[in-house]
This record gives sequence, C-alpha cells and structure tokens, in this order.
Amino acid sequence: MTQPDLFAQPAERAAQLRAEIARLDHAYYVLDAPLAPDADYDALFRELQQIEADHPELRTTDSPTQRVGGAPLPEFAPVRHAVPMLSIQTETDTTPEGAAAFDQRVRNRLGLSADDPPVNYCAELKFDGLAISLRYEHGQLVQAATRGDGETGEDVTQNVRTIRSVPLQLRGNPPAVLEVRGEALMKRADFERYNARQRDKGLPTLVNPRNGAAGSIRQLDPAIAAQRPLAFYAYGWGEIAGWAQQPDTHHAMLDAFETFGLPVAPQRVHGPGAQTLIDFHARIAAARDSLPFDIDGVVYKVDSLALQRELGFRNREPVWAVAHKYPAQERSTKVIGIDIQVGRTGKLTPVAKLEPVFVGGVTVTNATLHNEDEVRRKDVRVGDTVIVRRAGDVIPEVVSVVLSARPADVGEPFDLYQRLGGQCPVCGSAIVREAGEADWRCTGGLFCAAQRKQAILHYASRRAMDIEGLGEKLVDQLVDAGIVRVLPDLYRLGLLKLAALDRMAEKSAANLLQALQASKTTTLARFLYALGIRHVGEATAKDLARHFGGLDAILDAPLEQLLEVPDVGPVVAQSIRTFFDQPHNREVVEQLRACGVHWSEAAPDRDAPKPLAGKTLVLTGTLPTLSREEAKARIEAAGGKVAGSVSKKTDYVVAGAEAGSKLAKAQELGVTVLDEVGLLKLLAGF
Repeated sequence: MTQPDLFAQPAERAAQLRAEIARLDHAYYVLDAPLAPDADYDALFRELQQIEADHPELRTTDSPTQRVGGAPLPEFAPVRHAVPMLSIQTETDTTPEGAAAFDQRVRNRLGLSADDPPVNYCAELKFDGLAISLRYEHGQLVQAATRGDGETGEDVTQNVRTIRSVPLQLRGNPPAVLEVRGEALMKRADFERYNARQRDKGLPTLVNPRNGAAGSIRQLDPAIAAQRPLAFYAYGWGEIAGWAQQPDTHHAMLDAFETFGLPVAPQRVHGPGAQTLIDFHARIAAARDSLPFDIDGVVYKVDSLALQRELGFRNREPVWAVAHKYPAQERSTKVIGIDIQVGRTGKLTPVAKLEPVFVGGVTVTNATLHNEDEVRRKDVRVGDTVIVRRAGDVIPEVVSVVLSARPADVGEPFDLYQRLGGQCPVCGSAIVREAGEADWRCTGGLFCAAQRKQAILHYASRRAMDIEGLGEKLVDQLVDAGIVRVLPDLYRLGLLKLAALDRMAEKSAANLLQALQASKTTTLARFLYALGIRHVGEATAKDLARHFGGLDAILDAPLEQLLEVPDVGPVVAQSIRTFFDQPHNREVVEQLRACGVHWSEAAPDRDAPKPLAGKTLVLTGTLPTLSREEAKARIEAAGGKVAGSVSKKTDYVVAGAEAGSKLAKAQELGVTVLDEVGLLKLLAGF
C-alpha cells in the first residue's frame, strides 16, 4: 500500500488520501485483488472524513466520502439520452446454430460471399441487471441515468455514486465527454450476505439479485441505496467528444475503458467468424453456474466500428449485435384454470393458472400460453399436467402437456372467441384476429380500460402529441385514481387536482397544463399517429395525412381509397377501417376535437408529383434555412426516404455546416453530395 505523506498540508493530504482510496477501491471492487486490510482502509477513510469535516472547502464531488448517499430525493428527474439506449435483437435459437445464423445475417447484409474472409466479432456476457448510462465530462462523473424507454431515462446519479466499482474520476487521459453504457447488478454472494443481515435484523429481504439491483438504483433515498452492495460492468458507449485517438474496434474500446479505470467483465473474446461465437457460447454455458453474478445469455457484436456503422439499424435495433440466450429450466405442474388477459396494446393472451411450482429460482403460479393457436397446438386443457419453463429466465411459459397424465374428466379444447362471446372481457368492444396473425385483439384502443395507460402514454409521447411531463408514474396515478378515463379527460384537468397528486407541486402541475395546452396545436400526421391505430406508424400517418388532406376523409374512407395510399396494404387498410368503425373510438376522436385539438388541413396531394420516389437520402450538418425536420418532411412529401446512415444504397447525402462522418463516408463511397440549394432543385424536379 502506498504510504501518503503524514506531514502534508490539509489540501495536499486530502488529495493524497482521495487518490490512495480510489486506488484501493479499484483494486478491491474492479480487479477483485485487495491491496490492504480493511482496518488500514478504514483508517485512511476516517482520516479523509476528518479533514473534510475540519475543512469543508476541501470536500470535492469525486471524494470517496461522497459515496454514502445524500438527502432523499423527491423524485427522479428525466434525462434525455444524447444517443438513444436501444435494445438489441434476441436470437431465439438457443443452440449453436443461433450464432451461425447471426453470422450469416451479417454477411448477407454486407454482401459477402462464401469466399470472402470471415467477419471479426466480439462476444460478451448478457448481464441480468439494470442498464445504466454514466456520463463523464473531463473524466469526472457528472450524471448517471437509467435506460427508461431508450430515449429518456431517470437521473439516478446519487444512487450510482454509491457503487464502489464506478469511478468518480476516470484515470489517464479520457475524452472531454464519454457516456459509458453498462449494467448495474448484484453479485450472488453480496445478495446472500445482504439478505442474511436483513433476516438477522427482522427486516424485509430481496427477492432476487436482479430485483435487488433495480430496486436499489431506483431507491429515492440514496442512503438506503448505499447499504445495498451493487456492482457495475461497462459494455458500450453513447455520446463521445474530444477523443483524438478513439479506437476503431469494439474490443479496443472496452480495453480503453479498462485503462480509464472502468470495470469491464473479463469474460469476453474477439475473433473471426461464427466459430468464435459458438465456442464462447458453449464455454460460458459450462461456466454459467460458477459466475459470481446471474446472466441470461451472451451478446455478439461486430467488432469493427466502421462495419457497425455500415450495417446500421433495423426497427431501432442494431443489425450488428444480437443476444443469444440459453435454454431455461423446466418443471412440471397442473393447470387449474385458463384466464384471458388484455394487454396494454389490446392483445388477448391466454394465461394458465397453475399449482405453485418452483422454477428458475422463483415460485410460479401463472404461465403464458401466448395465443389461441399455441393453446390448441399444445392442446392445453384445465386439469392437465404440463411442463413449465421460465423463457429467458423471466417469463414463465407452458412448454407441453404430459398426455400420459391427462385425467378422464379434463376440460374441453380451448376456443377464445367462443369463451368471450366475441367481446373484450374488459370493455366489451369487438375482438378481431387479422389474417395471418396469431393474436386476437380488442378494437377499443381509445376506450378500453386495460389499454388506457398505454394509450395515454403513446398519445403523450414525443413523436405524437409531445406532452412533456406526462410520464408513466403520473399516468398511473391519473388512471388508478379514476381522474383520466379517456384521452379527452387530459384536457379537462385542473391545477388543484394535479397539484394534489403524489410527487406533484403547483409549478409541476402548471407546467403540465401548459404542455397540454400547447399540444392542442398539432399536425394531422401527429394526431393520427397519436391515436395508436395498429400498424399506423409515423411514416404511414404522414402518408395518410398527405393523401387525404383532412381527418373527415380518413374517418369514412372505404378500403378501396385507403389502399390507394402509398405503402398501405390490405392489412393496414383493414386495421384503419376497423379502428374508426368502433363507435367508442370515433367518440373519443370527436371529443378531442371538441377540447380544442386542431391542425391545419390541406388539399389532398394524391396526384402531386413525386420527384424523389424510390430515392434514399441522408441529412448531415446544419442547413442554412431548413431545419432537419423541415428537410425530412419535404423529402418524404416528394416520395423520398430519409435514412440515418450512409451506405452503398444511399442516393444522395445533403450536407450542411459542420457535416461530420456521414459526409466523409459519402465521399468514400462516391455518393452524390448536395447542399441545400441542390436539395431544393431536386425537390422541384430539376
């Protein structure tokens, strides 16, 4: 152990102690290699505490004494991620073929033949914890946030600061801005020790390590969070600025993280081709039970960052990464009933009520049957003995029926429509099952109580009506208290009623009312998207608005007219027609208009020229007069598509001031580059 200068001045001595304690913390919590006895560590810590007590001006935000937690928080502030924290696709094939399938998808996307060299990959663990983003500025931890919905998370800085493995100050020469993505988790041994202490004190215990980690991070009292032993492992990044020598591979980025003092799991490999992934999957499967923490699979990523950018994203999931899970544990039990649940999106899901059975570390009493087809395929009936599996170690499901144990008085085959009489069990709206779909759905999306919260959250989302401040916790309160039953109720909220809600104050209530008032002025496309019509995303909503020009024309449009809209096929057209044929839904739409929700309507542009039909454009930099949204809207109105990354399939790149890597990529690939003037000429058909 380094011996600090005992005769140094207080400021110098405090700096020495902070550096030494940080070094010992890194060795103990990150490297798992203690360098000093606990008593020696405690003596250094107490000395630093005393200096800071005697000289409060010497107390710094990165001092290890500040990890113990501050005052309780009234609520978690929202944090908009500079770079979205997106989820990754899950490979459903848990055999080694799952890794080979991912490799083949990557090669196909890159246009590689069998004779081309293998793609290099990085393989890592898929932790079973809570995703966290750490923001460092000039090496200092300034913010920690949960993933949330990927776009906006919650500020949990005070709680994350209590995690000893998270450095408050990075080592070496880190970039000016570095957002580190990783997982907060609780190791099994720490989980057991914590629960043992709680039991000894007669206090509540934690259910499992994952819930323990999530509950600790989202604990409003940082002092309580500090008592719970959490760990952190970095596996990715978001925003980066001021890094001159940024590595060009994923594994090199993780290596760089380690030099900064960030914890990175040692169980990772990088190498060529599918065999690297297959071998890693098998090795981790064999070692899974001996790992110090829970995992539910492994993650594969294309190693080259340049290839990651080329591969891009599909459905907001990276094409260059996949989660490869392991088969879950299985047990047998009896079905004592079959219930039908209405999900937040209107999906009707049959659920088996089970005799309690312990599977995958928890007691299971319910298991999903997914849909009617699955129930019939497996022929699950009340009274059957079934095999239950915790799919992905999270969601219990019925795998199969033990037919040899079927009793003579077993129930009849399952028929969902007959069971419900064709009506939603919650709101009484008609239930439908689209051609080619496995799921029955409730059609009362704007009226059904089961869908109420989801409908409100979607309506308020940024790309819909953009009602800032109307988050999940507030929606829960409004709905649970019966204050908001349908969307128009939002516009009938009063200041006093809002201010009386939990975690609300008069200022917050006033801000929400202001946001609600502002949302009344919108666009037809946003309003259509906000209604949450199945299969109608942002692009389709824009197409509908452009094609019809006004809402009334859409409300009564027959299928034939709907099918005239670009990219609207029979399934989407029928979904729109079914939605607006429900009296409940039309009533909600009319009430919203009566509350003052309005937009400008225009003449239909069904016959307008489409000079950019079939063309893909990428926007980069700042244009002189057009905002990014304005340019995108004009391109889409002209029949073009706006992509987020440059590839060989890109037709034009529109570059403004401070254009970055996309411009360089376009020049490298020989893609035509336009300025704003060139774009306007293109839109005009020149």
